[in-house]
This record gives sequence, structure tokens and C-alpha cells, in this order.
Amino acid sequence: MAPRQNDPAPRHGEERDDAQTGGALESWRRCRYSAEQFSRWSTEAPTTLRLSARRRVDQGGRLSIVHPEAVWKASETAIIVCDMWDDHSCLNSVRGLEAMIPEMKRVGSGARALGASIIHAPSGTMDFFPGTPQRERMSAAPHVAPSVPIPKWCYLDPDAEGPLPIKDENLCDDALVRERKRFYSRQHPEIDIALGNGISDDGQEIFNYFRTNRVNSVVLMGVHTNKCVLGRPFGIRQQVRLGHSVALARDLTESMYGPRDEPFVSHERGTELVIEHIERDWCPSIVGDDLTRAAAHS
Repeated sequence: MAPRQNDPAPRHGEERDDAQTGGALESWRRCRYSAEQFSRWSTEAPTTLRLSARRRVDQGGRLSIVHPEAVWKASETAIIVCDMWDDHSCLNSVRGLEAMIPEMKRVGSGARALGASIIHAPSGTMDFFPGTPQRERMSAAPHVAPSVPIPKWCYLDPDAEGPLPIKDENLCDDALVRERKRFYSRQHPEIDIALGNGISDDGQEIFNYFRTNRVNSVVLMGVHTNKCVLGRPFGIRQQVRLGHSVALARDLTESMYGPRDEPFVSHERGTELVIEHIERDWCPSIVGDDLTRAAAHS
């Protein structure tokens, strides 16, 4: 792979804020180069990912499933692992999360080997990771002003999407629901955080890292599909607004929904309905295994 420029120019509509960067660029370079021995820059040639994308489009008043071609460069692709915490007030949510971990680990390892970036985003737990290379790599990326605001939360946007297909007032489908408070303190310990990965829950910080590394394709996986995967400042809504190519790993996500709420379907069907909503209004979905296999022509 050809070496990247050390200080790429901002893209159209963005401005590098030199007053804020100061010595951050040199700090970031040190973080980046120390990781190159172990991470995605070790591959010798660019790798292409051919994703089996799935989208829902309106064709004459009917929603049809289409499979648009999605060919991404692995070196320009990042996976964001959203809110895969070590605990939660909803025990069924914890069980669903833990069931995804083995495949998530396999997909992350395979994607990283092909050259993709992996960003761990366990929101609200950055105090668990101070001083780690993965955390410093993200915080040291030079500031780049985005072309659209990056708010703390991206709420449902009626101009861009229909209403969510599930109600989620009760949130949890446990038979006996625990007190709704914070039970988590970190990312689940069974999920590996490789030395070349990043850790951040800050939308601006992640954007800085993406622009400095020329990442323009983003896959979201994790929990919860109808909440944080869509609404976090690094989630699907924000990534689409920033102009990235975005996909949801539909086999590596779970909704926060209980059958006591409309439309009174199973938890699994509730997740499927939210995935269909995303496929229609925001971005295609893929299966995680797509991120582990190089395209045949690479």
C-alpha cells in the first residue's frame, strides 16, 4: 500500500483549525506510527471489499428489496462498535449482546487484517481507558471542522425518515425489569481491543480521525439499533449527514424493544423492523462476514 500523506488537506466544505491543533498533529503522528507495526498499514497492497448490500426502495408505491453494488477500499473503511457494554439494566439485552460477541470478534479481526479501522465506542466509559494508545490515538487526531454540525444526539428526523416501526416506551423485555440506572463501566471484556484500534465516544473526535486517515466508508454494529446505533453522534444518522458511505451490519445488532409495546411482535421481529426502517430511509445493510473477505479482483 502506498504511504499516506502525513497531513492531508481538508476536503471540500471542511477547514483545518490550526489554532486548535497546535502540537496535536505531531502527537497524533507519534500515536499513529507506533501502531503501524501492528495494524492495518502492514498490508502491502490495497484490498477491496465487495459488500452484499441490501436496501429497500419505493417502486411505484411498493417497497422492494434491491441489492446495490457496494465496493469499498478496506483502507478507507472503518467499523464502529457501538455501546457493547459489560452490563445493562436489561438482562435480556445483555444476553443478546453477549450472543453477538464471538461473531463480532471474528469479523473485527478479519476486517482489521484486510486493512479496515476498528473504532470501539462504548459511550460514557472513556474514563476507563485514559492513557491507552487506542484512546490517545483518537483524542490526538487533529481537529477538522465538519461541513454539518455534530450534535450530542441525532433525534428522529421527520424530513428524512418515517416514524420508527416499533414503540419502545418499556424498552426491556425482561420478565422482571431491573431498576433503570447505569450498570455498565466499560466495553465488554470479551471484545478484544487490538493495539491498532481506536477508542472514542465523541462524534467530533471520530470525524477528525476519519478525515485524517481518509476514511469515507463506515459500518455500524452493536446496540441498540433503534437507539444508539441510529442516534449517537457517531451513529448512522450522523455518518450519513457527513457524506460517508454507510452500512449497518444487520446480523451484529440488537434493538431495545419488548413485546409489551406496539406492534406487539417478538423481540427478534422488532429488531428486523428497525433494520428495514434503516434500509429504507438511511443506508443499506450488510452481513458482517462481507468485511472479512477480499474481493476476487483485489
